[in-house]
Amino acid sequence: MLQETYPYYLANKPLAPNHDLEVTDKFTGLVATRVAVADTAAIDAGIAACVEAQEPLREMPPYERQAILYHCVKRFEERFEELSLALCIEAGKPIKDSRGEVSRLIDTFRVAAEESVRIDGELINLEISARAKGYHGITRRVPIGPCSFISPFNFPLNLTAHKVAPALACGCPFVLKPASRTPVGAIIIGEVLAETDLPAGAFSVLPCSRDGADLFTVDERLKLLSFTGSPEVGWALKARAGKKAVVLELGGNAACLVDEDADLDDAVERIVFGAFYQSGQSCIGVQRILMHDAIADELTARLVARTRELKSGDPKREDTFIGPMIAESEAVRLAGWIEEAIDAGGELLCGGGRDGAILEPTLLAEVPANATVCAAEAFGPVAVISRFSDFDAGLAEINASTFGLQAGLFTRDIRKILKAWDVLEVGGVVIGDVPSWRVDNMPYGGVKDSGLGREGVRYAIEDMTEPRLLVIRNP
Repeated sequence: MLQETYPYYLANKPLAPNHDLEVTDKFTGLVATRVAVADTAAIDAGIAACVEAQEPLREMPPYERQAILYHCVKRFEERFEELSLALCIEAGKPIKDSRGEVSRLIDTFRVAAEESVRIDGELINLEISARAKGYHGITRRVPIGPCSFISPFNFPLNLTAHKVAPALACGCPFVLKPASRTPVGAIIIGEVLAETDLPAGAFSVLPCSRDGADLFTVDERLKLLSFTGSPEVGWALKARAGKKAVVLELGGNAACLVDEDADLDDAVERIVFGAFYQSGQSCIGVQRILMHDAIADELTARLVARTRELKSGDPKREDTFIGPMIAESEAVRLAGWIEEAIDAGGELLCGGGRDGAILEPTLLAEVPANATVCAAEAFGPVAVISRFSDFDAGLAEINASTFGLQAGLFTRDIRKILKAWDVLEVGGVVIGDVPSWRVDNMPYGGVKDSGLGREGVRYAIEDMTEPRLLVIRNP
């Protein structure tokens, strides 16, 4: 179970001036724990401490930063079940998915430890003309400075790790605002970091209200803002961020295309997982399923049958696949989108029912492309089926979206694979699997309304560092 209360972490130290944030068990709706909330003064102090820690952390040798990251790996492994249960309670994530996320937390810190000792520069040949004879160039990457991180509720461990671990690897101090609905995992990460020899002020984990978090965005002492969340909030933050660098990992309505040569047994299992794992609350969850006419009837029937087999209920049960959404209001919202789609001529193939915050896994067909459940980000357990006969037209349908995070493609035709890679306006194309697939060292991020910049430890380090040039003249 969770502790009765949790502090926040200000300049590496736990403080509990209050316990004003109630964190609920998302299945029962009851208060599971209470967490300290940071006010504007605490956030300002965290940023000031960040600035003070900049030089000591930058001067820390890479092997020492690596040792800190490996300490985190060891402690997360030791606290594996505690972290899993905390996630299951505060996020309503089925326990199997919760364990999977803790594994990814560990993976991300392990990859960061490996990358921390190979942040290299390059030798540049400057002798491109006679006037540059005798000149040599060398670059190295230096930390950008104090960073501001805002993490979301749906992967409160792993998506926090994708900000924190690269920052520690390259020597950037940070202030972190975890999602108010799921702050406990980030606080446990802070507890583990507090066991290390990080310089004072190297990190702060500060749950706070959205209004109170203004300094995370506008304060000019911060040199980078990394935000994961909704497009509406992300782009608004970027507009107010001033001169600092901004990385945005935002939403999507990811598509998965199944061509006529696909292995349907494999495609069914992967699509059902990609659409409905953790109640569809993933920005790369399968929301649009495009299937070739030649296999559409069979594939649809099999998807419906498999979806109806999914078990909903208490996320603490080992056999639960569909748990509650993050709040009943979110389930109500998405149920309304489903009704809107049906009213517009869509066909309900299965699901659609709601019990509090639990929404049945839902498949729809014949839905107009401009319906909200197609055009916007559903962020819940619903997917819409459409058909195509021409492969190029299928790719065009995928691109007919304001989003562009990842796309999945089931085909064995290498020409079509390369065509999709060329044509699709997304950050990543996944062949033989769903767009929901991600491993933690790959470049991850989107285009269009899905954001800018890339996560994935090495790629995040590039955003958190700047190249510094040295020119040497040998007369």
